[in-house]
Amino acid sequence: MSGKPKLTYFNGRGRMESVRWLLAAAGVEFEEEFLETSEQYQKLIKDGALLFDQVPLVEIDGMKMVQTRAILSYIAAKCNLYGKDPKERAFIDMYVEGTADLMGMIITFPFTPPQKRNLALIIERATTRYFPVYEKVLKQHGQDFLVGNQFSWADVQLLEAILMVEEKEPTVLSNFPVLQAFKARISNIPTIKKFLQLGSQRKPPPNDQYVATVIEVLKKD
Repeated sequence: MSGKPKLTYFNGRGRMESVRWLLAAAGVEFEEEFLETSEQYQKLIKDGALLFDQVPLVEIDGMKMVQTRAILSYIAAKCNLYGKDPKERAFIDMYVEGTADLMGMIITFPFTPPQKRNLALIIERATTRYFPVYEKVLKQHGQDFLVGNQFSWADVQLLEAILMVEEKEPTVLSNFPVLQAFKARISNIPTIKKFLQLGSQRKPPPNDQYVATVIEVLKKD
């Protein structure tokens, strides 16, 4: 990649965290610019940097990329984390979409009014709809990785999802021994291990200040 990718987003997880994870897994260093004011955001729109007036924004290889899925697909393909043929990419896409659905419930959780938050539903979906699929896939083919017996975007995002759910319910993998082993194995890959250490560009779980900043930046006059 020509120069370091530049990520423009809030100083928190949100829709950008999976991009940080994937770049880190690929061993790609990146720079970040954090949105802290509405003026910054409006300037990006006025300058035409945001195709649909939305972030995340990733400047990479001469492009100003928006739309999280497009950004992730490009990085995965560029960094050889997207399978070796269309069939493998199709499976990677399916597994990634599953974890994205689950993570989406967690990403929106802090922005949901307290009386409408349903943590039990997130845990129920994780343990009955999503994690059983990945447990079964890994158990059936007996390989270390989800697709093609090689490390891919699907593995990165599954680990991210597991850790996000564990922050809400630490015992969530108690009935998934294959996923427990998967988590330990993927966490020990050098680039991932480095990203999981303190001081990396991985962001902490969102707090009230992060939520307030996002709302303030995105407010319409």
